[in-house]
Amino acid sequence: MQRYSILWADDEIDLLKPHIMFLQDRGYDVTPVPSGADAIEKFNENTYDVVFLDENMPGISGLETLNELKASKPTIPVIMITKSEEEHIMEEAIGSKIADYLIKPINPNQILLSIKKILDNKRLVSERTNSSYQRDFRQLGMAFGERLSPQEWADVYKKLVYWELEIDETENKSMADVITMQKDEANSNFSKFIIDNYEEWHNNPDDDTPLMSHQLFKQRVFPLMKESSVPVYFVLIDNLRYDQWKILEPIIADYFTVDNEEMYYSILPTTTAYARNAIFAGMMPGEIQKKYPNKWVWDDDDEGKNLNEADFMEINLQNNKISEKFSYNKITNLTAGKELLAKFSNLQNNKLNVIVYNFVDMLSHARTDMAMIRELAADESAYRSLTRSWFLHSPLFETLKMIAEKKGKLVITTDHGTIRVKRPFKIVGDRSTNTNLRYKHGKNLGFTEKDVYVVRKPEHLGLPKENISTAYVFAQEDYFFAYPNNYNYYVNYYKDTFQHGGISLEEIIIPFVTLSAR
Repeated sequence: MQRYSILWADDEIDLLKPHIMFLQDRGYDVTPVPSGADAIEKFNENTYDVVFLDENMPGISGLETLNELKASKPTIPVIMITKSEEEHIMEEAIGSKIADYLIKPINPNQILLSIKKILDNKRLVSERTNSSYQRDFRQLGMAFGERLSPQEWADVYKKLVYWELEIDETENKSMADVITMQKDEANSNFSKFIIDNYEEWHNNPDDDTPLMSHQLFKQRVFPLMKESSVPVYFVLIDNLRYDQWKILEPIIADYFTVDNEEMYYSILPTTTAYARNAIFAGMMPGEIQKKYPNKWVWDDDDEGKNLNEADFMEINLQNNKISEKFSYNKITNLTAGKELLAKFSNLQNNKLNVIVYNFVDMLSHARTDMAMIRELAADESAYRSLTRSWFLHSPLFETLKMIAEKKGKLVITTDHGTIRVKRPFKIVGDRSTNTNLRYKHGKNLGFTEKDVYVVRKPEHLGLPKENISTAYVFAQEDYFFAYPNNYNYYVNYYKDTFQHGGISLEEIIIPFVTLSAR
């Protein structure tokens, strides 16, 4: 175990010898000094892991000494010890970023606990996390082999994300490969579950059928509008996985309380053109194409695959006999985000305000295309970190603060998630075949059927058809489609990029969260 060095400043330091001996017996090196001036001198001459500082010392006070120490080496933790229980002293010490605050008389175990909390926290948390996950590992693995319901699969995924985030916080991440392996196993079983049940959910729904994209407004948002006495803000951050939501949640929690967090299932394909249009229209894509053929645009048409969302939203409201005022705003860049903030007061006149933020989707595609972004988001942990950093400095965060200030009701959700692809799957298609790496549709697709989900009757899954022989093929787990031409270049370029459109826990099981302003 590492041997730590402690500087202890107290004008009654001689009376603290039993405490110092107690720490020394437990492997800590303690340097005692009788004044603030001596503490500053020793602190500048030597390296210490932690400082104990008496608040009430003659000459330079504890708070004055604290300021000097922090100015010199701001990262060294300082524990303030005092007889005073005056609130303003506590507040000043806390405002100066002390690591802990102890009130005399103190006992040796109290001191030891404070030291361990500061110096051994990461090691102790890591050990506890690893041992707890090891105990849960077997139970989770056994669950994959059971016949799980959609809700049980959502619970399994939430538990896997919980452990992934906990392990990510440990010192050496020694269990990272194990949780990755277990997620891969879960995805293999989840893909079989989707293939076995997806068509049945659409044609013969029952009580076990999960909430899906096209049902979101009717079953969740419209009832919320009816119950709420304040405007409802429906914020859709596209491509937001559950783990990314859990990273943003602590930031948002300063302004909102979570009323309900649930998981719903994105429809297939897990892409904007299908899943998001289904959300706003309240219909499956096949029905949209039949009823509004002029508004349905295929996935690869960048000109307008999601240009009709506001129209679909209006249609959805009309179909559900809701005549409330609503707004629709799509944010695709920083300027648009700032413009929305500038006109925020106008939104308060609407019962429903839909705000679509495209940034996370742009980030995932930029990660594929830009070397720098690819370096910054090298894996899931880095991708989460980049998402958090963007959010903290985004107009979206300022918009949420504004919603909280005006006491609005908030919904945060997404249209689909994304998965880091690792294994190529050869497929052949003609020029009309779409370019998405996780699903293909066309009439002349060539592939072996192992490890993909083939849909030869798209109408059975609520999917549109370009012609009578159109088929859909969905990638499972972490596979991605690659053409035989320039195969090695293609594989090297897209391997380890984040993609969506196929079948995985990350893409399909996604958060729907309702929040109230604090």
